Amino acid sequence: MPKIVDHEAHRADLALRAASYFSEHGYGGVSMRKVAAHLGVSKSALYHYFPTKEALFLASTKEVMKSVAVPQASGTSQEAQIQALIQAMAPGFGSEMALLFDYLRGKSAAEIAQDEAMQVSVAAHHAAVAEIVGEDAAQETLERLMGKLLIGYFRGENGQA
Repeated sequence: MPKIVDHEAHRADLALRAASYFSEHGYGGVSMRKVAAHLGVSKSALYHYFPTKEALFLASTKEVMKSVAVPQASGTSQEAQIQALIQAMAPGFGSEMALLFDYLRGKSAAEIAQDEAMQVSVAAHHAAVAEIVGEDAAQETLERLMGKLLIGYFRGENGQA
């Protein structure tokens, strides 16, 4: 009897597991052959689900962004909820930014603006912040939050803010 495979679930699992590999090795340091070996699948199986490294990166981004959510802090102020979001984002912030800049290296501003992975990432973070402060204040608050994380990282606070 043939093995029944939920292809969408398998694809999502591969993408999520590849995300950690991207994070550890950077975008430029990853090849489809290396990712396939890390995931324990053949290169052709990986290409079956993701025709290019960029497609795999996009799928990985989409899977990771599914976990961007407002930490449960009901009954607390907006500022306390923003601080909780910052604390939730802080641990992996440095490696995420390193990966992001590696991925974006050599792309023009127009290419970045049209990049689907960047659109997915910004939209997920924007939605999380908008859930706390509302749509009108979301962009400014997101910019403040990202700036706080970045400055904290530069200060050697391991992304903590």
